[in-house]
Amino acid sequence: MKPFTRSLYTALLGTALIGSALTTTVGSALAQQPQSVVTVATIGEPPTLDPVGVTSDLVSIITQHVFETLYTFDAEWKIVPLLASAQPTVSADGKVYAFPLRGGVTFHDGSPMTAEDVVASLDRWTKLSPRGKTTAPMIESIVATDAATVTVTLKESFTPLLSLLAMSNGAAAVMPKVQIEGTAPLKQFIGTGPYKLLEHKPDQHIRLVRFDGYTSPQGPASGYGGARAAKIGEVRFVPVPNAATRVAGMLAGQYQFADSLPAEMLGRFKSSPSVKPVIVKPFGFPLMIMNSKTGVMANQTLRQSVLAALTPGDMMLAGFGDPAFFATEGSIYSPGTPFYDAASAKPYSENNPKKAAELRKTAGYKGEPIRIMTSTQYDFLYKMSLVAQAQLQAAGFTVDLQVLDWATLLQKRGDEKAWDAFFTYHTFVPEPSLITVLNPSYPGWWDTPEKREALAAFNREPNAAARKDKWIELQKRFYTEVPSIKVGDFYNLAAASDKLKNYTPSPWPFFWNAELSN
Repeated sequence: MKPFTRSLYTALLGTALIGSALTTTVGSALAQQPQSVVTVATIGEPPTLDPVGVTSDLVSIITQHVFETLYTFDAEWKIVPLLASAQPTVSADGKVYAFPLRGGVTFHDGSPMTAEDVVASLDRWTKLSPRGKTTAPMIESIVATDAATVTVTLKESFTPLLSLLAMSNGAAAVMPKVQIEGTAPLKQFIGTGPYKLLEHKPDQHIRLVRFDGYTSPQGPASGYGGARAAKIGEVRFVPVPNAATRVAGMLAGQYQFADSLPAEMLGRFKSSPSVKPVIVKPFGFPLMIMNSKTGVMANQTLRQSVLAALTPGDMMLAGFGDPAFFATEGSIYSPGTPFYDAASAKPYSENNPKKAAELRKTAGYKGEPIRIMTSTQYDFLYKMSLVAQAQLQAAGFTVDLQVLDWATLLQKRGDEKAWDAFFTYHTFVPEPSLITVLNPSYPGWWDTPEKREALAAFNREPNAAARKDKWIELQKRFYTEVPSIKVGDFYNLAAASDKLKNYTPSPWPFFWNAELSN
């Protein structure tokens, strides 16, 4: 069974814009580009264009066009080669992975991709990425064994390795070795992808143009895998923090694609002759992340009290309005997926004010403000946070709700002393070890000995049935220690112009293989 189904209400097509408007300092490069431009309205300005150091979906959506990884996911969430030429050769003990590299791959600066570039990029990933930092303790060495092979030797078997290498956020992105200076911020954003960065004007736009030297992987297009063709000359990402403005711009023809739109807008798109709704179902799950390391929420008993005080169904209804766009589901993995388990998620639906009061008293809570960060740029998260604020205040908590722009929230969440909880969401991932909450370096910093032991046992286990049992133990630990509160499952609404053809609905929208009609 597929983890998500793709719903596209009709063939999707985008508006062609005249390339003469595209004046820039690198005009000679633009002279080679087709005249087509797709303008994409995003939820805001990304905090960075480096895909390695953050696990932000906003960053991933943009940078996956520029940077590529050794592997990626196809339409069935199977791991397939991207910059690698084939699946790795793995030793019998599961400790040595030999990755064959595709030949003829060129970076945007014209230099060929080498095994040394891949080694340097993976080394940077282990030091900078939240996902890479999780992997780093397992790695004995990363070496170029020959010009076309990179070998990773592990200290012990680590089943999620390929999934971690395939993710596009916190990505093991391959870039030229000469551009890498340890963990320092990138000075240039040079990748191997079908599009290259042309211009970035913060809070105005990010312009990506087709890379004519691109070498595509082989095979039919499937999900993020297979053939990639940059048929559109330019993909222009425009930050539009207000959801209503994104909707209005789509209906007016200002944008050819807009992401993360309010569910109540579905009817308007259905009745529009030129704009069609795009639904990815299921898409992800909202989370109220709590600071397990510092401050008032570092008290596990108090976190249990917060869980008992909240009614997730009310929060989901406020966030999405239409029940067709959400499910009140406590299992981190939805029904129909291999890791679904309802029994270990039972505390999700308890909603017990008496229990909440008893736990609050046991925790010794004295009315300290709980600083909760949220943002209106994700309309559904903001609405959920308002319900959470009201329910927690009714339960006897003092709440300081801080409404921030998304880039500021992403920056501030790295400061352990600046907050007690924040609202975010997690996109569906096929491998549980990719869930950021499980990562001890992810803001919230969930890292108890019991959790650490349970996660290590899960990651070591190669057998699918045994992994399911070990995952259930991890989910039990999640609901005992309450590092975060899963609010439910939701389905994402986006919109596309009826001129955007061959667009593939996906959790992280991409625009290679898509094209525009006149």
